[in-house]
Amino acid sequence: MGPTFRASMTLLHSWAGVIVGSLLFAIFWMGTLSVFDREIDRWMMPATRSLPATTKADLDVLWKVQGPAHGSSEWSVTQPTERTPMARIRQRGSDGKVRESWHHPQTGQTLPEGETFGGSQFLYPFHYNLHLKAYDIGSWLVGFAGMTMLAMLVSGVVIHRKIFADFFTLKPGRQPRRLLLEFHTVAGVAALPFHVLITLSGLVIFFAIYFPATEKIVYGDTKPTFAAESQGLGDYARGRANRPATSQSLNKLYDDARRHWGDGPFFIRVRHPGDANAFVEMRRAFDSEVRLNRDALYFDAVTGRLLHEFTTQPVVTAQRFIAGLHSIRFRHWSLRWLYFALGLAGCTTIATGFMFWVESRRRRHEAERLAGARVVEALSVGSVTGIVVATLAFLVANRLLPSGVSLLGETRAALEVWCFYIAWLLAFSHAWSRQGRAWMEQCLAIAMLAAAAVTLNWATTGDHLARSLTDRSLWAIGGMDVTLLAGAAAAGAAALGLQRRRARRLQPV
Repeated sequence: MGPTFRASMTLLHSWAGVIVGSLLFAIFWMGTLSVFDREIDRWMMPATRSLPATTKADLDVLWKVQGPAHGSSEWSVTQPTERTPMARIRQRGSDGKVRESWHHPQTGQTLPEGETFGGSQFLYPFHYNLHLKAYDIGSWLVGFAGMTMLAMLVSGVVIHRKIFADFFTLKPGRQPRRLLLEFHTVAGVAALPFHVLITLSGLVIFFAIYFPATEKIVYGDTKPTFAAESQGLGDYARGRANRPATSQSLNKLYDDARRHWGDGPFFIRVRHPGDANAFVEMRRAFDSEVRLNRDALYFDAVTGRLLHEFTTQPVVTAQRFIAGLHSIRFRHWSLRWLYFALGLAGCTTIATGFMFWVESRRRRHEAERLAGARVVEALSVGSVTGIVVATLAFLVANRLLPSGVSLLGETRAALEVWCFYIAWLLAFSHAWSRQGRAWMEQCLAIAMLAAAAVTLNWATTGDHLARSLTDRSLWAIGGMDVTLLAGAAAAGAAALGLQRRRARRLQPV
């Protein structure tokens, strides 16, 4: 492997990181948080904290209390889980609009809705589409970042010939620039298999967007056929009879499905409710396995007879297994924490790569009056600490905004999102205007906002750490608070270290 090739790889690695690093950090940061998106939901939705820890709703009670409205074409309920203890009901009216509500799984009591998007509806979608849905622009940008990440991983291994030896030679006493490179190498090597797995699996999940030709070659323009055969979507259908009829007990049909599979369904949908041709679709739960299976049963809602069974085909099973590895929707708390730690290692790799690039060029760019280092530093501060500040502002806004508030036609949930984007924009502005101090000041802001979020949670809900850590039903809340406090301590220590370094640098020789 000659020096010319290695130099080319170095150039690719450096400039790919500079150009795509900001986007990659946002994707990795949101993906890391999404490992615990349901726990973030619980923290941001206090009304759900007192719900029973059950994985089965009383479907007949939900049907009675919140049954389909007149003219509904379908009615569905998503079962509660260990991580999401509320039942979600969705109805599609005759106008085609879908209405969603959250309910107590046993009593059917309606929970406050529209108050927050939380982790599962804001942070998680940000991870894979950046909330840019038009023409799948966000998904394409994420895919481009993923391909670039793979190129950077390969080039990084080529550049660091002694990559595994260097992993064991980290020396904290070295010069800052060399120390940054070593942190970059150690974080990258420690999580290298995870980075490859998570990047490749992310691309595989959206194969239909990135490689549409594979679908068209076999199915042509018959997209519904592809959806039916690969995912069971619309696999069984029949029209309305336009005659009223009384449906079977949904609890009974649930028990029939559980006996058929050996485990219960997590999603139940009634098509043409109240009609003689009504039928019930039940999707198999997948939290006990890695793959996100799409197995489904279809029952006649009136007679209870099994009409059709869909079983995921082998090729789709392989794709859904890879998707399951990426999204970690199965029950495994130790592995979930490992994903979280490795995600943070990815964030550290990107952040230290940014910082090393700036530090290795700062003096030369200043001497030659080039703006490159200044621009990349502002970009890196806004992308790294800036998005963390924005995320914490999102959490603080959740605890400060009163219930039912609206402004300029925006709901409370939308106002929380506006707080996120405004805080992020201010962080970029601050990074540009406070060169040399931005890293330290934004680390200090992170420490203050994280501590404020924990304090506000206590003040607004009464769930302080002593209570949340001793009550099993509140462990998700306690985990959030402990993680926030750990982040505050780390950010505070970083701010103090940066301040001391700056003071030493400014001391007269």
